[in-house]
Amino acid sequence: GTWYWNRYPGARCDVESFDYSYSFSEELQQDWDWSEKYAAQPEILSYLDHVADRFALRRGFTFDTRVLSAQVDEASSTWRVHTDGGHDVTSRFVVCATGSLSPANVPNLAGRETFGGEVFHTGFWPHEGVDFTGKRVGVLGT
Repeated sequence: GTWYWNRYPGARCDVESFDYSYSFSEELQQDWDWSEKYAAQPEILSYLDHVADRFALRRGFTFDTRVLSAQVDEASSTWRVHTDGGHDVTSRFVVCATGSLSPANVPNLAGRETFGGEVFHTGFWPHEGVDFTGKRVGVLGT
C-alpha cells in the first residue's frame, strides 16, 4: 500500500501519528507508542506490520491478485468472486480496498522515452534507496 511504496526521503504523515492508530482494540493502543507527533514512513509501516502480525491478518489476504468478477448470490447471502489466478472464492463479505493512491500518476512527458537519465516516482521508490551524489536532479510536482 501507500506506506510500503512511498518510501522516498522525508516521507511522513501530515496528520498526527495518533490518527493512524486503530481504535478497535485497547490492547493494541497500549502496544504502540509513536516516537514523533508526525511519524515518518518507516515508523508508519512498522505500525501497520505490527497490527497485521498482532491480529494474524495476513493469513486471510491474497496478494498480487486481481478480481475479475464478483457476483452476489442472494439465496445464500454470499459473494462468488473469480480471480485472475483462476480461483473461485465464496465469502460473506467483499471489501473493496483498492486505495485511492494505488495507481501512481506517471505523466506522459514529451521525450521521456529517449531520456538517458534515471527516472524515479515517489510511488515506485526503490527499496534500496537512491544516491543522488554528483547528479543534477529535476523535480516535477510537489
